Amino acid sequence: MYLQRRNRILRQSAAIRSLVAETALSPNDFIVPLFIDEGENIKTEIASMPGYYRNSLDVTVKEVKEMWGMGLKSVLIFIKCKDELKDNTGKEAWNENGLMQRSIKAIKDAVPEMLVMTDVALDPYSSYGHDGIVKNNEIVNDETVEALVQMSISHAQAGADFVAPSDMMDGRIGAIRQGLEENGFSKTGIMSYSAKYASCFYGPFRDALDSAPGFGDKKTYQMDYANRKEAIKETVMDVAEGADIVMVKPALAYLDIIREVKNAVDIPVSAYNISGEYAMIKAAAKMGWLNEDKAILETLTAIKRAGADLIATYFAKDAVKLLT
Repeated sequence: MYLQRRNRILRQSAAIRSLVAETALSPNDFIVPLFIDEGENIKTEIASMPGYYRNSLDVTVKEVKEMWGMGLKSVLIFIKCKDELKDNTGKEAWNENGLMQRSIKAIKDAVPEMLVMTDVALDPYSSYGHDGIVKNNEIVNDETVEALVQMSISHAQAGADFVAPSDMMDGRIGAIRQGLEENGFSKTGIMSYSAKYASCFYGPFRDALDSAPGFGDKKTYQMDYANRKEAIKETVMDVAEGADIVMVKPALAYLDIIREVKNAVDIPVSAYNISGEYAMIKAAAKMGWLNEDKAILETLTAIKRAGADLIATYFAKDAVKLLT
């Protein structure tokens, strides 16, 4: 049989497959989420995220040094707030001596070149477990935005390189940008969770920080997973308001959204390979249903192939080891 074109020629060896690969992963692609708790010498495994831990700050600093040595260059910080510090204002979020602020300073002191990104939302600090201030069982927008601005300025004062608003309140990117500029933090970046969907895959994350909503759900502010055009609208608005990086979250069930966003904007696009996606691979690997190492690389490659320039993932350290 004579064929003018044989596509399999470019697949017949590992060498040629590597040479013509369209997508390649590197440590530069990854943002490492970190869960930080009060105390000393604490390393608590998260039951629904096997192999991932909520660490005290001293343990976290050691880990950050290790990650920098591996070639990882960015961390995204989340803290577990004590119950007695939670209320409906979220004021602990801008306490200059709070755990988040101390964590930023400690990481920057230990590894000055590490890019430190910080979660900006009220749910870890809220007695209701919601991302905003609650009035009459409603998550109010404008008062929440004012709180988020204070939170962002506090993180910038502590030394954060980027603030990462994950709350999905209307207008918060423009307000945060204005607040940063007016307070002398024109070099502080904003990575906006622009298309964050109301997803069942967040469960293990909420276990990690004890931040599940105390009533109802988050569907009045996080996006409906049935919608695509809305994601583009949200993202374009965030870019116009001053976002430096935009994010799609979750990632795996939203690869089409990542591609749509990538095609719509001219700034870097990040995607969050979230806790439930991590837990699924871990569970299936434990049962012997798939090869964990291969699943990690295939998953992360798919997210990057879809258009993500940056990937926040709990598999970052594992991936770097597999790539080197």
